[in-house]
Amino acid sequence: MKAADLASEIHTLNPYKQYGKVTRVVGLTIESKGPRTSVGELCFIYPEAADKPVLAEVVGFKDKHVQLMPLRHTVDISPGSLVEGAGKPLQVKAGTGLIGKVIDGTGRPLDGSKLPDGLVPVPTEAEPPNPLLRPRITEALSLGIRAVDGLLTMGKGQRIGIFAGSGVGKSTILSMLTRHSEADVNVIALIGERGREVKDFIERDLGEEGMKKSVVVVATSDQPALMRIKGAMTATAVAEYFRDQGRNVNLMMDSVTRFAMAQREIGLAVGEPPTTKGYTPSVFAMLPKLLERSGTSENGTITAFYTVLVDGDDLNEPIADAVRGILDGHLVLDRKLADKGHYPAINVLRSISRVMEDLVDKSHREAAANLRHYLSTYTESEDLINIGAYKKGSSKEIDEAVQIKPKINAFLQQDTSEMQALSETKKQLVDEFGKGE
Repeated sequence: MKAADLASEIHTLNPYKQYGKVTRVVGLTIESKGPRTSVGELCFIYPEAADKPVLAEVVGFKDKHVQLMPLRHTVDISPGSLVEGAGKPLQVKAGTGLIGKVIDGTGRPLDGSKLPDGLVPVPTEAEPPNPLLRPRITEALSLGIRAVDGLLTMGKGQRIGIFAGSGVGKSTILSMLTRHSEADVNVIALIGERGREVKDFIERDLGEEGMKKSVVVVATSDQPALMRIKGAMTATAVAEYFRDQGRNVNLMMDSVTRFAMAQREIGLAVGEPPTTKGYTPSVFAMLPKLLERSGTSENGTITAFYTVLVDGDDLNEPIADAVRGILDGHLVLDRKLADKGHYPAINVLRSISRVMEDLVDKSHREAAANLRHYLSTYTESEDLINIGAYKKGSSKEIDEAVQIKPKINAFLQQDTSEMQALSETKKQLVDEFGKGE
């Protein structure tokens, strides 16, 4: 460090430490008298019976008392426990040494090991890139999944929602994206996941090959709500670090719904009124702050995939509706397709990529439109066809759709271990469904 920089840092140091004392614990929140602090600042709470302090964050103020939310469980905290202000918000360390690691919401390795040397601190809370400085999305990204590359072509820096109920194949899609995508680095956030599924995802879905270029951030469902929030923020901060290094990053978050539920818990705990389906206003303020941080910047790109759990497969529930309005497209996973053994269970007629028109040429666009037309025609008449009420020859369009449906199914279905480059997918799509067909 240069002498001038060192002198400047010494000059800005605060020689005083701010302290307070816990007065009560109500539900998820801890109230203390002091220290002098601000919203978002970290504090250390020192229980008498514990060896280590409990990390907490200031989430609000009430009647001259500070309201804190812990990042760890609060079993040992009692009235009078000392509270020390850290003087700064949470920062995590990022760098190439993190690749291949599994970390928690505060950036520490989940296996208890030490962080490697050479990492730099980055804030978990950051502003999205300036809209006028964001380059347009002009380069297609090969994801290795035919249904997506062919009919819902994605671009580097695009943000996509994966909408599905439970057990329809979200984790499988994420594992395929991780292993087959041509991105430089994958950052995967498992927010509110069952503890059992974390190791399953890492060893079965990701595998050794997937982990070689991935950073996994884990905040399981048993952890405090604030830890689940920090898990999403930390994953985004790590992805931003790699983007600033000029890399093309894939950010995958499972799921943004559990992030919203965690924020609802915090909002209700500090006294916010419940509004739409019990979600507090802060939830709908936090979603764009999180989702807008990904995307393109002057240095690199973050192509983001956010899974959204939809209750009862209802795509119009509040979180799904809010997320769909912010992102650049969505993939809808259909339970009916999954029940038929059709994987990946992407309903291409209900899915959309808002930037595909800018990424593909005329032949690709026309072939994709033709496939959609055949599939739509078949879907509209499927009930009649299945019960035998449709007579061949009644409609030329339906006859063509029935004839070509097996070829459509073969194109859209794909084994998890199968990978196909975008150029191969385009050639197959144009050859089978182009105007010359």
